[in-house]
Amino acid sequence: MEAAGARPTRRSVLAVGAGAAWAGVGLGGTAFAAPPRRGRIVRELATLERDHSARLGVYARNTATGETVLYRADELFPMCSLFKPLAVAAVLRDLDRDGEVLARRIHYTEQDVVKSGHAPVTGRPENLAAGMTIEQLCAATICQSDNAAGNLLLRELGGPGAVTRLCRSLGDGVTRLDRWEPELNSAEPDRLTDTTSPRAIGRAYGRLALGDALSPRDRERLTGWLLANTTSTERFRKGLPADWTLADKTGGGQYGTNNDAGITWPPHRAPIVMAVLTTRHQPDAAADNPLVAAAAALLAAALA
Repeated sequence: MEAAGARPTRRSVLAVGAGAAWAGVGLGGTAFAAPPRRGRIVRELATLERDHSARLGVYARNTATGETVLYRADELFPMCSLFKPLAVAAVLRDLDRDGEVLARRIHYTEQDVVKSGHAPVTGRPENLAAGMTIEQLCAATICQSDNAAGNLLLRELGGPGAVTRLCRSLGDGVTRLDRWEPELNSAEPDRLTDTTSPRAIGRAYGRLALGDALSPRDRERLTGWLLANTTSTERFRKGLPADWTLADKTGGGQYGTNNDAGITWPPHRAPIVMAVLTTRHQPDAAADNPLVAAAAALLAAALA
């Protein structure tokens, strides 16, 4: 048993299974944050969007109460690296058999690394020389957002369409992946490919990390990697209380696209699923981490 006020441990977080996470609260419900909080949070999000000269999309759900905050939740946004946990989930569910696939070593070239644009793990000389196991590639894809590792997983899956097929099997008719890293991050405002919506990606992550879409062992693997993510220090992690546990994935691209999605556990309470997606108006606009962090802080206050 945890002491009062203690931060949840990795073991206690991973013990939350499908029944506990979604008991009595259907994933497809239409609940909103209860009035008058609903109107207030929407106004605050609209003000935040205006003040940051951006487009902001939000989906957040308290899995215990069903209270949900929606803001542009069904509009399309560039997905960018939010696809990576979905690709890993597809590997775990559709390719792996008793760890045999995860243990297989993949050899790749320096060109695979260079063309990916971001390869903090796959680009290490020792990994280039020896190759990496698929399990190591999964960890690098989520924890370090390694683009080359993500591309290598997509290659094993037969291409980006495998992510789309996974989403359709989860009941997500919106999310789609069409291209590879780094092209999928071009993020043009009118582009339909490589997009998702805040509601769609939030619900997909919820099903994978808290529901029964994966076996218990694979759900634990995926959630463990999300818990070990290193890229959200200035996004969700900055906006959430320090004693909340966070399992998430970030993404970013052109037009100031800056995303974060995942699950957070307030101390001694049920998890909250959150997705915050943002874009700006110019191709070379800078990513706005404070916008994502501020939205996370508003959601934490509204739903905790």
